[in-house]
Amino acid sequence: MTQAIEEPWGISVFGSGTVRAEPALARVRPAVDVLEPSPDRAFRKAEEAVARLRQVLRRHGVPDASVSGSRLSLSSEYDGHGGDRTLLGYRCQASYSVETEALDELERLIVDMVDAGAHRIDGVEFDVRDKPELHDEARRRAVAAARRKAQVYAEAADARLGPVLHIQDVESEPFAAFRAAEGGGPSGALAPGSVEVSAGVLLGFSLRH
Repeated sequence: MTQAIEEPWGISVFGSGTVRAEPALARVRPAVDVLEPSPDRAFRKAEEAVARLRQVLRRHGVPDASVSGSRLSLSSEYDGHGGDRTLLGYRCQASYSVETEALDELERLIVDMVDAGAHRIDGVEFDVRDKPELHDEARRRAVAAARRKAQVYAEAADARLGPVLHIQDVESEPFAAFRAAEGGGPSGALAPGSVEVSAGVLLGFSLRH
Protein backbone atom coordinates (compact mmCIF):
# COMPACT_ATOMS: atom_id res chain seq x y z
CA MET A 1 0.00 0.00 0.00
CA THR A 2 1.71 3.16 -1.21
CA GLN A 3 -0.94 5.77 -0.43
CA ALA A 4 -0.88 7.49 2.94
CA ILE A 5 -2.34 10.51 4.67
CA GLU A 6 0.48 13.00 5.15
CA GLU A 7 -0.71 14.67 8.34
CA PRO A 8 0.70 12.92 11.46
CA TRP A 9 -2.59 12.77 13.38
CA GLY A 10 -4.59 9.73 14.41
CA ILE A 11 -4.47 6.61 12.28
CA SER A 12 -4.81 5.95 8.54
CA VAL A 13 -5.87 2.47 7.35
CA PHE A 14 -6.81 0.81 4.09
CA GLY A 15 -9.74 -1.57 3.70
CA SER A 16 -11.03 -3.61 0.79
CA GLY A 17 -14.32 -5.35 0.17
CA THR A 18 -15.47 -7.90 -2.41
CA VAL A 19 -18.90 -9.10 -3.49
CA ARG A 20 -19.49 -12.19 -5.61
CA ALA A 21 -22.50 -12.79 -7.81
CA GLU A 22 -23.59 -15.27 -10.45
CA PRO A 23 -23.20 -13.83 -13.97
CA ALA A 24 -26.40 -12.90 -15.75
CA LEU A 25 -25.08 -12.37 -19.26
CA ALA A 26 -22.08 -12.82 -21.53
CA ARG A 27 -20.54 -10.59 -24.20
CA VAL A 28 -18.91 -12.44 -27.07
CA ARG A 29 -16.71 -10.64 -29.61
CA PRO A 30 -16.74 -12.44 -32.98
CA ALA A 31 -14.68 -11.09 -35.87
CA VAL A 32 -14.73 -11.59 -39.63
CA ASP A 33 -11.32 -11.47 -41.31
CA VAL A 34 -10.97 -12.08 -45.07
CA LEU A 35 -8.10 -11.60 -47.52
CA GLU A 36 -8.99 -11.27 -51.22
CA PRO A 37 -7.28 -10.08 -54.42
CA SER A 38 -9.40 -6.91 -54.74
CA PRO A 39 -11.09 -4.47 -52.33
CA ASP A 40 -14.53 -5.16 -53.83
CA ARG A 41 -14.13 -8.91 -53.40
CA ALA A 42 -12.86 -8.47 -49.82
CA PHE A 43 -15.89 -6.34 -48.91
CA ARG A 44 -18.27 -8.78 -50.58
CA LYS A 45 -16.83 -11.83 -48.82
CA ALA A 46 -16.92 -10.02 -45.48
CA GLU A 47 -20.53 -8.95 -46.04
CA GLU A 48 -21.52 -12.52 -46.86
CA ALA A 49 -19.89 -13.80 -43.67
CA VAL A 50 -21.57 -11.08 -41.61
CA ALA A 51 -24.97 -11.93 -43.13
CA ARG A 52 -24.55 -15.60 -42.18
CA LEU A 53 -23.46 -14.53 -38.72
CA ARG A 54 -26.61 -12.43 -38.30
CA GLN A 55 -28.76 -15.39 -39.31
CA VAL A 56 -27.13 -17.56 -36.65
CA LEU A 57 -27.68 -14.93 -33.97
CA ARG A 58 -31.34 -14.56 -34.87
CA ARG A 59 -31.73 -18.35 -34.83
CA HIS A 60 -30.35 -18.33 -31.28
CA GLY A 61 -32.83 -15.64 -30.28
CA VAL A 62 -30.29 -12.81 -30.03
CA PRO A 63 -32.08 -9.56 -31.00
CA ASP A 64 -30.39 -7.06 -33.30
CA ALA A 65 -30.33 -4.55 -30.42
CA SER A 66 -27.93 -6.89 -28.56
CA VAL A 67 -25.39 -6.78 -31.41
CA SER A 68 -23.10 -3.79 -31.81
CA GLY A 69 -20.32 -3.22 -34.33
CA SER A 70 -17.00 -2.07 -32.99
CA ARG A 71 -14.65 -2.00 -35.98
CA LEU A 72 -14.65 -2.18 -39.79
CA SER A 73 -11.39 -1.88 -41.68
CA LEU A 74 -9.93 -2.46 -45.13
CA SER A 75 -6.18 -2.54 -45.73
CA SER A 76 -3.69 -3.80 -48.30
CA GLU A 77 -1.40 -6.59 -47.19
CA TYR A 78 2.10 -7.27 -48.48
CA ASP A 79 4.75 -9.94 -48.18
CA GLY A 80 8.39 -8.89 -47.90
CA HIS A 81 9.99 -5.47 -47.46
CA GLY A 82 11.18 -2.55 -49.56
CA GLY A 83 11.43 -3.15 -53.29
CA ASP A 84 10.83 -6.86 -52.85
CA ARG A 85 7.34 -6.37 -51.46
CA THR A 86 4.59 -8.41 -53.08
CA LEU A 87 0.93 -7.54 -52.76
CA LEU A 88 -0.92 -10.42 -51.16
CA GLY A 89 -4.35 -8.82 -51.38
CA TYR A 90 -6.80 -6.72 -49.43
CA ARG A 91 -7.85 -7.59 -45.90
CA CYS A 92 -11.32 -6.64 -44.69
CA GLN A 93 -12.05 -7.03 -40.98
CA ALA A 94 -15.32 -6.54 -39.11
CA SER A 95 -15.77 -7.14 -35.39
CA TYR A 96 -18.86 -7.16 -33.22
CA SER A 97 -19.98 -7.43 -29.62
CA VAL A 98 -22.83 -9.87 -29.02
CA GLU A 99 -24.70 -9.85 -25.70
CA THR A 100 -26.66 -12.89 -24.59
CA GLU A 101 -28.32 -14.10 -21.40
CA ALA A 102 -28.51 -17.72 -22.59
CA LEU A 103 -25.37 -18.83 -20.75
CA ASP A 104 -26.28 -22.51 -20.99
CA GLU A 105 -26.19 -22.22 -24.80
CA LEU A 106 -23.07 -20.06 -24.97
CA GLU A 107 -20.70 -22.74 -26.24
CA ARG A 108 -23.15 -23.82 -28.95
CA LEU A 109 -23.63 -20.18 -29.98
CA ILE A 110 -19.88 -19.64 -30.36
CA VAL A 111 -19.46 -22.84 -32.40
CA ASP A 112 -22.33 -21.84 -34.68
CA MET A 113 -20.89 -18.33 -35.17
CA VAL A 114 -17.56 -19.78 -36.23
CA ASP A 115 -19.26 -22.26 -38.56
CA ALA A 116 -21.25 -19.38 -40.08
CA GLY A 117 -18.20 -17.28 -40.93
CA ALA A 118 -16.69 -15.72 -37.82
CA HIS A 119 -12.97 -16.30 -38.31
CA ARG A 120 -12.09 -15.75 -34.66
CA ILE A 121 -13.54 -14.93 -31.23
CA ASP A 122 -11.66 -11.97 -29.71
CA GLY A 123 -13.03 -12.50 -26.21
CA VAL A 124 -15.82 -13.68 -23.91
CA GLU A 125 -16.75 -11.52 -20.90
CA PHE A 126 -19.26 -12.39 -18.19
CA ASP A 127 -21.22 -9.61 -16.51
CA VAL A 128 -24.14 -8.78 -14.22
CA ARG A 129 -27.06 -6.38 -14.53
CA ASP A 130 -26.93 -4.83 -11.04
CA LYS A 131 -23.27 -3.78 -11.07
CA PRO A 132 -23.82 -0.37 -9.33
CA GLU A 133 -25.59 -2.07 -6.41
CA LEU A 134 -22.79 -4.64 -6.11
CA HIS A 135 -20.21 -1.86 -6.11
CA ASP A 136 -22.09 -0.09 -3.31
CA GLU A 137 -22.07 -3.26 -1.20
CA ALA A 138 -18.35 -3.76 -1.90
CA ARG A 139 -17.69 -0.20 -0.69
CA ARG A 140 -19.63 -0.84 2.53
CA ARG A 141 -17.56 -3.96 3.15
CA ALA A 142 -14.37 -2.02 2.46
CA VAL A 143 -15.32 0.59 5.07
CA ALA A 144 -16.16 -2.14 7.60
CA ALA A 145 -12.80 -3.85 6.95
CA ALA A 146 -10.91 -0.59 7.40
CA ARG A 147 -12.74 0.14 10.65
CA ARG A 148 -11.94 -3.33 12.05
CA LYS A 149 -8.28 -2.91 11.16
CA ALA A 150 -8.15 0.54 12.77
CA GLN A 151 -9.77 -0.81 15.93
CA VAL A 152 -7.12 -3.51 16.25
CA TYR A 153 -4.30 -1.00 15.84
CA ALA A 154 -5.84 1.38 18.34
CA GLU A 155 -6.31 -1.32 20.98
CA ALA A 156 -2.75 -2.57 20.44
CA ALA A 157 -1.49 0.97 20.99
CA ASP A 158 -3.58 1.36 24.18
CA ALA A 159 -5.75 4.01 22.55
CA ARG A 160 -9.41 4.42 21.65
CA LEU A 161 -10.67 4.98 18.15
CA GLY A 162 -12.19 8.40 17.53
CA PRO A 163 -14.49 9.59 14.73
CA VAL A 164 -13.68 9.31 11.03
CA LEU A 165 -11.87 12.42 9.79
CA HIS A 166 -10.91 11.40 6.29
CA ILE A 167 -12.36 9.11 3.59
CA GLN A 168 -10.41 8.50 0.39
CA ASP A 169 -11.79 6.39 -2.46
CA VAL A 170 -9.01 4.28 -4.00
CA GLU A 171 -10.97 2.42 -6.68
CA SER A 172 -8.36 3.45 -9.25
CA GLU A 173 -6.02 0.84 -7.74
CA PRO A 174 -5.72 -2.60 -9.45
CA PHE A 175 -7.65 -4.35 -6.68
CA ALA A 176 -10.78 -2.37 -7.57
CA ALA A 177 -11.51 -4.60 -10.54
CA PHE A 178 -14.59 -6.16 -12.08
CA ARG A 179 -13.78 -9.65 -13.31
CA ALA A 180 -14.97 -13.20 -13.67
CA ALA A 181 -13.52 -15.23 -10.84
CA GLU A 182 -12.37 -18.81 -11.20
CA GLY A 183 -14.41 -21.65 -9.78
CA GLY A 184 -18.06 -22.48 -9.70
CA GLY A 185 -20.18 -23.97 -12.42
CA PRO A 186 -19.28 -26.93 -14.58
CA SER A 187 -15.74 -27.56 -15.70
CA GLY A 188 -14.66 -26.21 -19.08
CA ALA A 189 -13.17 -23.11 -20.64
CA LEU A 190 -16.53 -21.32 -20.81
CA ALA A 191 -17.64 -21.98 -17.24
CA PRO A 192 -18.24 -18.44 -15.94
CA GLY A 193 -17.70 -19.11 -12.24
CA SER A 194 -18.73 -16.04 -10.27
CA VAL A 195 -18.35 -12.35 -10.97
CA GLU A 196 -16.33 -10.36 -8.43
CA VAL A 197 -16.82 -6.67 -7.72
CA SER A 198 -14.17 -5.15 -5.44
CA ALA A 199 -13.62 -1.74 -3.88
CA GLY A 200 -11.01 -0.10 -1.68
CA VAL A 201 -11.05 2.82 0.73
CA LEU A 202 -8.57 4.71 2.89
CA LEU A 203 -10.00 5.91 6.23
CA GLY A 204 -8.47 8.33 8.67
CA PHE A 205 -9.54 8.21 12.34
CA SER A 206 -8.69 10.39 15.28
CA LEU A 207 -7.33 8.68 18.41
CA ARG A 208 -8.29 9.13 22.05
CA HIS A 209 -6.26 8.16 25.08
